[in-house]
Amino acid sequence: MKTPDYGEHKAFRRLAPEVEVKTFGRKGFIHRGGARQEDYEQARAALAFAREAMQRGSIDVLILDEINNALYYGLLAEEEVQVFLKEKPAQVEVVLTGRNAPPGIIAAADLVTEMRQIKHPYEKGIKARKGIEY
Repeated sequence: MKTPDYGEHKAFRRLAPEVEVKTFGRKGFIHRGGARQEDYEQARAALAFAREAMQRGSIDVLILDEINNALYYGLLAEEEVQVFLKEKPAQVEVVLTGRNAPPGIIAAADLVTEMRQIKHPYEKGIKARKGIEY
């Protein structure tokens, strides 16, 4: 759900080869109810890649960035993600990020954190800043 130019992607690339970033999806935004066939295919490909990576046995932490939004937009079914989580090897930590996590995903999680905006520089007209937002 994010293009490769986001700040966290740039930071993670600096940690290579210990950290690997794999991005799926087309450039641009997806609006709820406006997904294209390609979006569904990319979401399934991302989950398949994550499953293979998780089963490889060579990783400690697997972050599925924005997967909760993919669920919210209907790009994946919650049941698919629940099955994926049940397949998780004990030594792998899986982190699911994004807004709008379904109640079933929250119930299945060991740790749930909510970050919410109270105030943001954009509200004052401050544009995204290099080193902060990107």
